[in-house]
Amino acid sequence: MKKQQTIEQRVSALRNAMKERSIDAYIIYSEDGHLGEYTPACWKGREWISGFNGSAGKVVVTQNKAGLWTDSRYFLQATQQLEGTPITLYKEDVAGFPTFEEFLTEELKKGEVVGLDGTCVSQSSIETLGKRLQAFELNLNTQYDLLQNVWEDRPAIPRNPFREQPVEYSGESTKDRVERLRKELTKKGANATIMVTLDEVCWAFNIRSNDVDYNPVGVGYGIITQDEAVLFTFAEKVPAALQKTLKENGVKVKPYEEVVSYISNLGPSVRLFVDKNKINGTLYRSIPTHVAIVEGFSIVSLQKSYKNKTEIACIHKAMHADGVALTRFFMWFEEALHKGETPTEYEIEGILNSFRAKNPDFIGDSFSTICGYNGHGAIVHYHATPESSYTIENKGVLLLDSGGQYKYGTTDITRTIALGNEEPDPNLKKDYTLVLKGHISLATAQFPEGTRGNQLDILARKALWDQGLSFGHGTGHGVGVALNVHEGPQNFRTDNNPTPMAINTFTSNEPGLYRANKWGIRIENLVLTIEKCQTEFGKFLGLETVTLCFLDNRLVDKSLLTEKEITWYNEYQALVYRELSPLLEEREANWLKKKTMPL
Repeated sequence: MKKQQTIEQRVSALRNAMKERSIDAYIIYSEDGHLGEYTPACWKGREWISGFNGSAGKVVVTQNKAGLWTDSRYFLQATQQLEGTPITLYKEDVAGFPTFEEFLTEELKKGEVVGLDGTCVSQSSIETLGKRLQAFELNLNTQYDLLQNVWEDRPAIPRNPFREQPVEYSGESTKDRVERLRKELTKKGANATIMVTLDEVCWAFNIRSNDVDYNPVGVGYGIITQDEAVLFTFAEKVPAALQKTLKENGVKVKPYEEVVSYISNLGPSVRLFVDKNKINGTLYRSIPTHVAIVEGFSIVSLQKSYKNKTEIACIHKAMHADGVALTRFFMWFEEALHKGETPTEYEIEGILNSFRAKNPDFIGDSFSTICGYNGHGAIVHYHATPESSYTIENKGVLLLDSGGQYKYGTTDITRTIALGNEEPDPNLKKDYTLVLKGHISLATAQFPEGTRGNQLDILARKALWDQGLSFGHGTGHGVGVALNVHEGPQNFRTDNNPTPMAINTFTSNEPGLYRANKWGIRIENLVLTIEKCQTEFGKFLGLETVTLCFLDNRLVDKSLLTEKEITWYNEYQALVYRELSPLLEEREANWLKKKTMPL
């Protein structure tokens, strides 16, 4: 067996490749050729070159230096994984550390060249970086994947077969969906668009696969014009029956590698709708100069965010399936701890998965479970490993953030649970209740049509801000239906997002609070945006909570809640029992009844 290259050997090989191409610095991003959040092994170049396997970061290599830039979630992990390598950790947003752009402008001389693989970077990022470098008379080259010839034993692009997502789950035929997108293109003054992200491709063509961890998507590009719709993928990914179905719905299948030449040959009558955040640099560079470009936010992502009646029914079905699994898990967990069992955080991830997997429609987890016991709960994106895991005892507090992919829907839920028989710490109860107040405030919001998520975000934070407390992550993200657990464009965040909340969009509501080395608290339900009323002042919208899982009464300080908040809480607990108890065995239903008693 050939000996694996060391990190030092990999960096050295890359430097030699850089010399051959006259590139003075090379950047390796975390994204892949489809700009995805979760990256197949063949595109994990940043991890390969550095050994750092966190979800965010970039590596910059010059002939004399090499650095990794990542955020505070990964400082400890990166320090450990970079030890003994020639790569230095540069902490993002920390005083005394340059940004990677500042590093480049400080290390390089005028006229020198910065390289990156344009296939794995969005056109908008390329343009932003190019302008920054241009100010210092540095050049940007996006043509070369320099890892291609230096990465020994590089995995192949995954080629798992696609499967049809039936109309009983999607609520719309592929033919009708494509026609809807064509009408939206016309409204924008365009007649064609390119789909790069895998969730857009799979949604538009009603297909699913398992090429990417946690997301039921497959590798491929898509193009829709007024005359044809094309799926670019590998032949072995499209079984004969699916190819027949796609053809019947007006979708052609072409080889994956032909997407660049197809774009290069677009005619002068094409008016191409482009979202520069959703197209990689290589494809953008292949657009002929005679093609008119119409810029805007991806119409596919926007249309995908509007759930139809069938998809909404499937959301509710998934919530019932997940609620049953979670009830049974938490019941088992409580009983196991009372018996003296002490599972680890890492073991809990597998055990919870096994409860969901009892449902025949379960496909897999929708993301990597976050199971944080006591102080580990304060690490927002903590992921337990066998080495890092705490042993869970029948005392303290557990934060459990998990989700499931079902054939018809996607779930994402966080519960914070008090363990053991002792009365929870009063400070913990206060913190929990302040988070709960924010959760309820957002869940019960009524707002004019056209209101943006960043305008509503304050509702989830005000109870905390009033006490001089806060949390650093977003309050909510869009969620797909049997697709990616993170999708746009709507969200609840402090960042300015021009996309308004719209009827039938599906979003998370997850405020939190984190005390280092003590506990983490997060309460997450998924909500549908619905119409509430119409008055002389216009249409008003609200949020319908759809997640079905009990909240822990023991952590609530009732004295901190208003009557309106107590009413919402008790009605939610009653809803959970009413919807789930008919699906449970008698003993399970009795257990859940005790958990959902009114405050």
